[in-house]
Amino acid sequence: MKTPQENIRNFCIIAHIDHGKSTLADRLIEYTHTVDERKIKEQTLDNMDIERERGITIKSVSVRMEYTAEDGHVYELNLIDTPGHVDFSYEVSRSMAACEGALLLVDAAQGVEAQTLANAYKAIEENLEIIPVINKVDLPAADIESVRRQIEDVVGLPADDALLVSAKTGLGTRETLEAVIKRVPPPSGNLDAPLRALVFDAVYNTYRGVIVHLRVVDGSIAAGQKILFMAAGIKYEVDEVGSLQPDMVPRPELCAGEVGYLICSIKTLSDTPIGDTVTGADKPAREPLPGYKEVKPVVFSGLYPAVATDYDELRDALEKLQLNDSSFQYHADSSDALGLGFRLGFLGLLHMEIVQERLEREFGLTLVTTMPNVAYVITKTDGEVMTIDKASQMPSPGEIDVIEEPYIEADIMCPTQYLSYVIDLCKRKRGVHVRVDYIDGNRCMAVYRMPLAEIVLDFYDKLKSGTRGYGSLEYRIIGNQPGDLVKLDILLNSDPVDALSTIVHRDSAVRLGRALAQKLRKLIPRQQYEVAIQASINKKIIVRETIKPLRKNVTAKCYGGDITRKRKLLERQKEGKKRMKQIGTVEVPQEAFMALLRVNEEDND
Repeated sequence: MKTPQENIRNFCIIAHIDHGKSTLADRLIEYTHTVDERKIKEQTLDNMDIERERGITIKSVSVRMEYTAEDGHVYELNLIDTPGHVDFSYEVSRSMAACEGALLLVDAAQGVEAQTLANAYKAIEENLEIIPVINKVDLPAADIESVRRQIEDVVGLPADDALLVSAKTGLGTRETLEAVIKRVPPPSGNLDAPLRALVFDAVYNTYRGVIVHLRVVDGSIAAGQKILFMAAGIKYEVDEVGSLQPDMVPRPELCAGEVGYLICSIKTLSDTPIGDTVTGADKPAREPLPGYKEVKPVVFSGLYPAVATDYDELRDALEKLQLNDSSFQYHADSSDALGLGFRLGFLGLLHMEIVQERLEREFGLTLVTTMPNVAYVITKTDGEVMTIDKASQMPSPGEIDVIEEPYIEADIMCPTQYLSYVIDLCKRKRGVHVRVDYIDGNRCMAVYRMPLAEIVLDFYDKLKSGTRGYGSLEYRIIGNQPGDLVKLDILLNSDPVDALSTIVHRDSAVRLGRALAQKLRKLIPRQQYEVAIQASINKKIIVRETIKPLRKNVTAKCYGGDITRKRKLLERQKEGKKRMKQIGTVEVPQEAFMALLRVNEEDND
């Protein structure tokens, strides 16, 4: 039965990571009996094992619920659960474009965090009706009044009517649903206008092809209808439309204001770009809907199979994985040390970890990951401008006029007692102080500008450990700035290892080179000959570590007698080791390529 447009509500849940979005979604699904009680489990909308294990949401998922309100009318509620981690903020913006309202979830014990603020601003930009919801009110550490003040003072939303809920126990679930009906406006689309639907997600199914998730803004869409993807310029015939509950439930049509899915035998995700507008092929709309900015990777890393013969398996695995995660990019690459592999672009370090873990878990691969890098823009002396994302692409110093690196503006929230640590950490990471805002007597927000390269490695981990888990980070890229950057080469017996080379700031090159050389000395096994580990800048050696050779006691059988005989034996051994060194190759273990990711605090700071 078709739901009147005035009885439709489209909303999303936005919050900082771990503030209870998925748990609240579970309670709403449970209360509306959308899923059979026997099928209800924790994080119902999280489909991947890795999401459940880590307790995070990676992909936005929508679900259609039916709810009979206190006024006696039946309402169609389309909920979109969103990720909370900064790496997946693009998922959040996509979800918001399909909604009219948002539940802004705030932890009653932790209060407003950096990502809370960022998501709230995004919702305001999208002109969404924002409903503040204070979660985890049943915790002993809950401070409801303080959180109310933070919502008003920091976010700028009235908090007198903030909902008090406990997603774990189900407290406030009915009140939340009623608030959505009363405060979120119904969709304003025109049913009689030409079809316009916004593509906000797409997943690949082995048997059905690409399943497009879309929000119908104007008109309607039904099976058998011929449609046009306006940006892609490709026409299809619709095989099936329906709603997500959260399983796919076919329906005769989707009308203006509704959220659902579309299947029309699409073979590749590239044919359905996110943010594209679907319209009728026979009666197209005059102009497309405002879409999204194309997602651009910010962190780049090499991925190589530990066993060279697994190259084809890795290529096939990447092709399959990209069908369900179009946000990472890859192309073939090679390394003298690691052989054939791929260069991948990610949205952040967490995204990189998840892709690697999925490749290893779902496809049974053992992988070697190289040092992550950001994209640098180089202006050469002849005026040529080039973008590089790995050290081996860097021209010689004489050819470089200017090197620019991406900068971010970071909002760091923490208790005031840890502010000095945050300031010190940001200074070490080449951060420039912008301001400090005091939220209340106990918490503050420090704003810093710093290079993206300084935060992609271990900044988040150090922030969390230094603030006892209370610090939170949100950042946005603000453009490129020139920097005094150099290529740090690692050499083994005078041979450079391209996979260990990296681009660093000149001031930290010696410190980082020494830390890496010391780690390699511990990780590389001893050989029959001496192994020199060197770090160099512009072919100038700045650090050296030596791995002593294994030595056989060649004089063991010489008891007494002439000393010259012993010396002769030792000299022969020495000459033999020189010859071995000339033809020998140093095997670098896999752990060495991750050494830069695990540089100790005392080494790096």
